[in-house]
Amino acid sequence: MFMRACCLILALVLSARAVAAADRPNVVFVLADDLGWTELGCYGNRFNQTPHLDRLARDGMRFTQAYAAAPVCSP
Repeated sequence: MFMRACCLILALVLSARAVAAADRPNVVFVLADDLGWTELGCYGNRFNQTPHLDRLARDGMRFTQAYAAAPVCSP
């Protein structure tokens, strides 16, 4: 009986947290190695077809002033 009550309370607490978290914004951070900024359709490239990334860029926010001082990956 005690275990059932604990499980029920835990389920209620977790569901309440899920409802409270529903109003938070969704964040998608795309990090790609060796991808130039001109290789995506949202920046004007017509050769590479990136419809899903283009839609994310159109409906969301783009950060255009990000720089890496050195390569991000290594062998």
